[in-house]
Amino acid sequence: MEPKKNLKSDVSRNSSLFFAVGLTIMLVVANYAINYKTYDKSDIDIGRLNMEEELEEEIPVTEQLQTTPPPPPPPAPEVIEIFEDEEEIEETVIESTETNQEEEIVVEDIQIEEVEEDVEVPFMVIENVPVFPGCESGSNDAKRKCMSDKISEFVRRKFNTDLAGDLGLTGRQRINVIFKIDKSGNVVGIRARAPHPRLQAEAERVVNLLPKMLPGKQRGKPVVVPYSLPIIFEVQD
Repeated sequence: MEPKKNLKSDVSRNSSLFFAVGLTIMLVVANYAINYKTYDKSDIDIGRLNMEEELEEEIPVTEQLQTTPPPPPPPAPEVIEIFEDEEEIEETVIESTETNQEEEIVVEDIQIEEVEEDVEVPFMVIENVPVFPGCESGSNDAKRKCMSDKISEFVRRKFNTDLAGDLGLTGRQRINVIFKIDKSGNVVGIRARAPHPRLQAEAERVVNLLPKMLPGKQRGKPVVVPYSLPIIFEVQD
Protein backbone atom coordinates (compact mmCIF):
# COMPACT_ATOMS: atom_id res chain seq x y z
CA MET A 1 0.00 0.00 0.00
CA GLU A 2 1.59 3.36 -1.08
CA PRO A 3 1.55 6.13 1.52
CA LYS A 4 -0.29 9.23 0.53
CA LYS A 5 2.00 12.31 0.46
CA ASN A 6 1.20 15.92 -0.43
CA LEU A 7 3.88 17.39 -2.61
CA LYS A 8 3.11 21.00 -1.50
CA SER A 9 3.88 20.17 2.13
CA ASP A 10 7.32 18.74 1.31
CA VAL A 11 9.80 20.91 3.20
CA SER A 12 13.00 19.44 1.74
CA ARG A 13 12.01 20.59 -1.72
CA ASN A 14 13.25 24.23 -1.15
CA SER A 15 15.95 23.52 1.44
CA SER A 16 18.79 24.87 -0.76
CA LEU A 17 16.98 28.16 -1.30
CA PHE A 18 16.35 28.61 2.39
CA PHE A 19 19.98 27.84 3.12
CA ALA A 20 21.20 30.47 0.69
CA VAL A 21 18.86 33.15 2.05
CA GLY A 22 19.85 32.37 5.62
CA LEU A 23 23.54 32.46 4.78
CA THR A 24 23.16 35.89 3.12
CA ILE A 25 21.37 37.30 6.14
CA MET A 26 24.08 36.02 8.47
CA LEU A 27 26.84 37.62 6.34
CA VAL A 28 25.07 41.00 6.36
CA VAL A 29 24.58 40.87 10.15
CA ALA A 30 28.21 39.85 10.72
CA ASN A 31 29.53 42.62 8.50
CA TYR A 32 27.43 45.21 10.32
CA ALA A 33 28.59 43.94 13.69
CA ILE A 34 32.26 44.12 12.65
CA ASN A 35 32.07 47.68 11.26
CA TYR A 36 29.96 49.09 14.07
CA LYS A 37 31.83 51.75 16.10
CA THR A 38 31.11 53.34 19.46
CA TYR A 39 32.58 56.57 20.95
CA ASP A 40 33.03 57.78 24.52
CA LYS A 41 30.96 60.89 25.19
CA SER A 42 33.66 62.38 27.43
CA ASP A 43 36.06 62.50 24.45
CA ILE A 44 33.49 64.11 22.14
CA ASP A 45 32.42 66.98 24.36
CA ILE A 46 34.86 69.83 23.73
CA GLY A 47 32.80 72.47 25.50
CA ARG A 48 31.73 75.83 24.26
CA LEU A 49 34.08 78.27 22.58
CA ASN A 50 33.48 81.94 23.34
CA MET A 51 34.79 83.90 20.36
CA GLU A 52 33.94 87.28 21.88
CA GLU A 53 36.45 86.80 24.71
CA GLU A 54 39.20 85.94 22.22
CA LEU A 55 38.53 88.98 20.04
CA GLU A 56 38.58 91.47 22.90
CA GLU A 57 42.21 92.64 23.26
CA GLU A 58 43.37 95.42 25.48
CA ILE A 59 45.28 98.08 23.55
CA PRO A 60 47.78 99.94 25.71
CA VAL A 61 47.45 103.70 25.71
CA THR A 62 50.56 105.39 24.35
CA GLU A 63 51.45 109.01 24.79
CA GLN A 64 53.68 111.05 22.42
CA LEU A 65 56.58 112.57 24.29
CA GLN A 66 57.45 116.07 23.16
CA THR A 67 61.16 116.83 23.42
CA THR A 68 62.74 120.22 22.91
CA PRO A 69 65.35 120.23 20.06
CA PRO A 70 68.85 121.35 21.05
CA PRO A 71 69.79 124.91 20.10
CA PRO A 72 71.91 125.34 16.91
CA PRO A 73 75.67 125.80 17.40
CA PRO A 74 76.92 129.39 17.28
CA PRO A 75 78.38 130.46 13.91
CA ALA A 76 82.16 130.31 13.62
CA PRO A 77 83.83 133.73 13.45
CA GLU A 78 85.26 134.65 10.05
CA VAL A 79 89.04 135.01 10.05
CA ILE A 80 90.31 137.50 7.53
CA GLU A 81 94.01 137.32 6.73
CA ILE A 82 95.74 140.26 5.11
CA PHE A 83 98.69 139.61 2.78
CA GLU A 84 101.01 142.32 1.62
CA ASP A 85 101.85 142.50 -2.09
CA GLU A 86 105.64 142.19 -2.07
CA GLU A 87 106.23 140.47 -5.42
CA GLU A 88 105.71 142.33 -8.67
CA ILE A 89 104.18 140.30 -11.47
CA GLU A 90 105.25 141.21 -14.97
CA GLU A 91 102.45 141.37 -17.46
CA THR A 92 102.88 139.50 -20.73
CA VAL A 93 102.16 141.63 -23.75
CA ILE A 94 100.79 139.71 -26.75
CA GLU A 95 101.60 141.44 -29.97
CA SER A 96 99.11 141.33 -32.79
CA THR A 97 100.04 139.21 -35.80
CA GLU A 98 97.57 140.80 -38.15
CA THR A 99 98.91 142.54 -41.24
CA ASN A 100 97.59 145.36 -43.29
CA GLN A 101 97.58 145.95 -47.01
CA GLU A 102 100.57 148.33 -46.94
CA GLU A 103 102.91 145.86 -45.21
CA GLU A 104 105.21 143.89 -47.50
CA ILE A 105 105.70 140.17 -46.90
CA VAL A 106 109.06 138.75 -47.89
CA VAL A 107 109.05 135.03 -48.76
CA GLU A 108 112.38 133.25 -48.77
CA ASP A 109 113.28 130.84 -51.53
CA ILE A 110 111.78 127.37 -50.93
CA GLN A 111 113.95 124.44 -51.92
CA ILE A 112 112.12 121.33 -53.04
CA GLU A 113 114.04 118.10 -52.83
CA GLU A 114 113.23 115.57 -55.46
CA VAL A 115 112.77 112.03 -54.18
CA GLU A 116 113.89 109.49 -56.68
CA GLU A 117 111.73 106.41 -56.87
CA ASP A 118 113.11 102.99 -57.66
CA VAL A 119 111.55 102.51 -61.08
CA GLU A 120 111.60 98.93 -62.33
CA VAL A 121 111.82 98.26 -66.06
CA PRO A 122 111.61 94.67 -67.43
CA PHE A 123 114.78 93.23 -68.92
CA MET A 124 113.24 92.59 -72.34
CA VAL A 125 111.95 96.15 -72.94
CA ILE A 126 114.58 98.38 -71.29
CA GLU A 127 116.32 100.87 -73.55
CA ASN A 128 119.85 100.11 -72.26
CA VAL A 129 120.22 96.65 -70.72
CA PRO A 130 122.58 96.03 -67.78
CA VAL A 131 126.05 95.17 -69.02
CA PHE A 132 127.67 91.99 -67.72
CA PRO A 133 131.47 92.09 -67.52
CA GLY A 134 132.77 91.14 -71.00
CA CYS A 135 129.60 92.22 -72.86
CA GLU A 136 130.42 95.92 -73.32
CA SER A 137 130.49 95.93 -77.13
CA GLY A 138 127.70 95.46 -79.64
CA SER A 139 124.09 96.58 -79.91
CA ASN A 140 121.50 96.47 -77.16
CA ASP A 141 120.18 93.08 -78.36
CA ALA A 142 123.72 91.72 -78.55
CA LYS A 143 124.43 92.89 -74.99
CA ARG A 144 121.18 91.27 -73.84
CA LYS A 145 122.10 87.90 -75.42
CA CYS A 146 125.67 88.12 -74.14
CA MET A 147 124.46 88.80 -70.63
CA SER A 148 122.07 85.80 -70.67
CA ASP A 149 124.81 83.49 -71.96
CA LYS A 150 127.36 84.73 -69.41
CA ILE A 151 124.97 84.29 -66.47
CA SER A 152 123.97 80.77 -67.59
CA GLU A 153 127.63 79.77 -67.99
CA PHE A 154 128.51 81.25 -64.58
CA VAL A 155 125.70 79.35 -62.81
CA ARG A 156 126.56 76.11 -64.63
CA ARG A 157 130.15 76.30 -63.37
CA LYS A 158 129.31 77.26 -59.78
CA PHE A 159 126.20 75.17 -59.10
CA ASN A 160 126.68 71.85 -57.27
CA THR A 161 124.61 69.45 -59.40
CA ASP A 162 125.70 66.44 -57.28
CA LEU A 163 123.57 67.81 -54.44
CA ALA A 164 120.35 66.53 -56.05
CA GLY A 165 121.75 62.98 -56.19
CA ASP A 166 122.80 63.15 -52.55
CA LEU A 167 119.23 64.16 -51.67
CA GLY A 168 117.80 61.12 -53.48
CA LEU A 169 116.25 63.13 -56.33
CA THR A 170 116.15 61.64 -59.81
CA GLY A 171 115.21 62.84 -63.27
CA ARG A 172 114.92 66.41 -64.50
CA GLN A 173 115.16 69.12 -61.85
CA ARG A 174 114.03 72.73 -62.37
CA ILE A 175 114.82 75.69 -60.14
CA ASN A 176 113.28 79.11 -60.79
CA VAL A 177 115.33 82.09 -59.59
CA ILE A 178 114.29 85.75 -59.65
CA PHE A 179 116.59 88.64 -58.73
CA LYS A 180 117.04 92.35 -59.44
CA ILE A 181 119.92 94.46 -60.69
CA ASP A 182 119.67 97.75 -58.80
CA LYS A 183 120.68 101.24 -59.95
CA SER A 184 124.25 100.59 -58.81
CA GLY A 185 124.58 97.31 -60.76
CA ASN A 186 124.41 95.02 -57.68
CA VAL A 187 122.37 91.81 -57.55
CA VAL A 188 119.65 92.14 -54.87
CA GLY A 189 116.29 90.60 -53.92
CA ILE A 190 117.18 87.00 -54.73
CA ARG A 191 114.28 84.54 -54.52
CA ALA A 192 114.31 80.89 -55.56
CA ARG A 193 111.84 78.01 -55.81
CA ALA A 194 113.16 74.43 -55.96
CA PRO A 195 111.97 70.83 -55.32
CA HIS A 196 114.06 70.75 -52.13
CA PRO A 197 115.07 73.49 -49.63
CA ARG A 198 118.77 72.65 -50.03
CA LEU A 199 118.55 73.09 -53.81
CA GLN A 200 116.84 76.43 -53.21
CA ALA A 201 119.63 77.54 -50.87
CA GLU A 202 122.27 76.43 -53.37
CA ALA A 203 120.65 78.44 -56.16
CA GLU A 204 120.51 81.56 -53.99
CA ARG A 205 124.17 81.10 -53.03
CA VAL A 206 125.34 80.84 -56.65
CA VAL A 207 123.31 83.84 -57.87
CA ASN A 208 124.64 85.91 -54.99
CA LEU A 209 128.15 85.32 -56.42
CA LEU A 210 127.35 87.12 -59.69
CA PRO A 211 129.74 90.03 -60.35
CA LYS A 212 128.74 93.67 -60.29
CA MET A 213 127.39 94.95 -63.60
CA LEU A 214 126.74 98.27 -65.26
CA PRO A 215 123.15 99.23 -64.33
CA GLY A 216 120.43 99.38 -66.91
CA LYS A 217 119.17 102.78 -68.04
CA GLN A 218 115.80 104.08 -69.13
CA ARG A 219 115.76 107.55 -70.74
CA GLY A 220 119.32 108.06 -69.63
CA LYS A 221 118.70 107.36 -65.91
CA PRO A 222 119.71 104.19 -64.00
CA VAL A 223 116.75 101.98 -63.10
CA VAL A 224 116.10 98.66 -61.36
CA VAL A 225 115.92 95.71 -63.74
CA PRO A 226 114.25 92.42 -62.67
CA TYR A 227 115.76 89.26 -64.10
CA SER A 228 114.37 85.70 -64.23
CA LEU A 229 116.77 82.76 -64.39
CA PRO A 230 115.62 79.13 -64.80
CA ILE A 231 118.14 76.47 -63.72
CA ILE A 232 117.45 73.06 -65.29
CA PHE A 233 119.61 69.94 -64.99
CA GLU A 234 119.24 66.16 -65.30
CA VAL A 235 120.06 63.75 -62.46
CA GLN A 236 121.34 60.42 -63.80
CA ASP A 237 120.22 57.26 -61.99
